[in-house]
Amino acid sequence: MTTVAQPSYRKRIGYQSGLLGGFTLIAAALLVMGDIATRDTIALRKAEDLKASLAEVIPPAIHDNDLLADPLTLNGPDGEPLVVYRARQGLQVTGVAYRISGVGYAGKIELLLGLDAAGTVLGTRVLSHAETPGLGDKMEVTKGDWILAFDGLSLGNPPAERWAVKKDGGDFDQFTGATITPRGILGALRDGLEFFARHRDTLTASAVVQVDTADAARGQVTTPQP
Repeated sequence: MTTVAQPSYRKRIGYQSGLLGGFTLIAAALLVMGDIATRDTIALRKAEDLKASLAEVIPPAIHDNDLLADPLTLNGPDGEPLVVYRARQGLQVTGVAYRISGVGYAGKIELLLGLDAAGTVLGTRVLSHAETPGLGDKMEVTKGDWILAFDGLSLGNPPAERWAVKKDGGDFDQFTGATITPRGILGALRDGLEFFARHRDTLTASAVVQVDTADAARGQVTTPQP
């Protein structure tokens, strides 16, 4: 049997390194192309998911605007930028929603808080968590009604110091066999309500109508601006 000799250059480290580098570049290019091809679809799905979550904490009946079209960014309770979504009827702000977070037994808990213009809770929903299934996940609306107990309440009803579990002297029940998770959520809610109280004027300021001189002469005005 005749053995075909391999060219000597194939045994050189430079050749092998170049071959490996070439395959790496091709793989990287394919990944970039895949990312570009799916980026818009992923962004669309995220927007749809956010809209669905917002609809659970801000009733569609209280606004006629696109909640994602008019966000406001302020420094949140933790000092980081916080995006606030505002509900409007005409020029009047009727509600706001924004993310809040607390620390549970297994780590960070992300929630979405919706309030009306007076600071009353319209709804609260869990966005993400890593709590123990069957125990700490009772905060999810699909697992129980515990999270619904905050609807209709505000920072003054009950007072700030009462926004805690009963074990800590507050007004709210903890889960059976779990205290850390509800404690983290109540701390996040209290911080979120205090954030609204500090920035209420900014968050609920009515939209301003910008009038163009020529349009005014014809009895027309431009689209309301935040």
